[in-house]
Amino acid sequence: MKLLLDNLAFPEGARWHDDRLWFCHWIAQQIVAVDADGTTETFEAPVERLMGWSVDWLPDGRMLTTGDKLRRYEPDGSITVLAEQGANEIVVDARGNIYLDGADFDFSGGEEPVPGWIKLVTPDGRVRQVADDIEFPNGMVLTPDGRTLVIAESFAGRLTAFDVEPDGGLSNRRVYAENLGPDGICLDAEGAIWCQTGGEGVVRVAAGGEILERIDVPENRAPFALGLVDFDGPTLCILTAEWRMADSIADNLGRLVKGPRTGQIHTIPVAVPPPAR
Repeated sequence: MKLLLDNLAFPEGARWHDDRLWFCHWIAQQIVAVDADGTTETFEAPVERLMGWSVDWLPDGRMLTTGDKLRRYEPDGSITVLAEQGANEIVVDARGNIYLDGADFDFSGGEEPVPGWIKLVTPDGRVRQVADDIEFPNGMVLTPDGRTLVIAESFAGRLTAFDVEPDGGLSNRRVYAENLGPDGICLDAEGAIWCQTGGEGVVRVAAGGEILERIDVPENRAPFALGLVDFDGPTLCILTAEWRMADSIADNLGRLVKGPRTGQIHTIPVAVPPPAR
């Protein structure tokens, strides 16, 4: 395992885009693009949340961010608010349908959890809910054919799959895999998903729950997000920060906000590449 970047506050929301790894630098409120040798380019993100926001791209290449609102970044540098909808994660299909997830409680503030949702923003700007009763919705992936969406239900310890209907709706809810600890996940070209175990490790899991590979991470480091890239070959990027299992969630989050910065990104070669783009 090779160290790509360190001295990060809270790296999350990994994406493979334009031959670079992109991620959300929570707390610093930045979007960062990094190449295989660690060279970075940084963009300021006007998101009014320290944590709980993500990035993705429309088919035409315009960038989107979530958080307090759904924002689109225009070629001239201006920003358009597409929806006054707060959200955590995001994934976009080839038709320009935008899937958002979230839950209506303040996790970092210690509020009592309530089930979350998935909402669809269609290219005409309409917003509608397409799934509910998601137990702490987190990372999402779409299969390359656009016919299946998989979401991480972190509090349930499972990955849940849906069929994507022609109108963008979701149906045929089913368990993809369980007894995990998923957060920010990624899909490979064979349809397997890299996700977290809920402890100090990550696994590659097939539909139905078979564990195909496992990678351990150092003690007291949580792998919050995973990104599968092609850095001179298939490479898994593991985004971590210090997380002391003996401490409370509030204490761990407080330490991430106040510092010191413990966020890191490591890379490790793997056999299967990301899906073709």
